[in-house]
Amino acid sequence: MRNYSDYKKKVLQNPDLRAEYDALQPEYDIIQAMIEARITQNITQQELSARTGITQADISRIENGTRNPSLNMVKKLAQGLGMQLKLEFIPKSDKR
Repeated sequence: MRNYSDYKKKVLQNPDLRAEYDALQPEYDIIQAMIEARITQNITQQELSARTGITQADISRIENGTRNPSLNMVKKLAQGLGMQLKLEFIPKSDKR
C-alpha cells in the first residue's frame, strides 16, 4: 500500500468495517466542521473556550474524537464561532 487513501479504500471493502465507518461519519463531519471554522478564524481552543464556557480540555476531546458533544454543546460551539448551526435529515445514499 502506498498511502492512507489506498489503505482506507482496501479496508472499507470489509462490509462490517464499512458499516461502522459509515455509522461514525456524522460525528466526524461535526468535528471537521468545528476544526475548520476555528482554524479559519485563527482562534485557539482556549479562545473558543472563553467564548463558549466549554473547557479547553473538552474542546480538545471533541476535536480528537474522544468526546461526543451534546446538541446543546454543539449549539454553544456554533455560537462561539459566530456561526449558525444547521442540521439536516437527508435520504440515505449507497454511493460512498
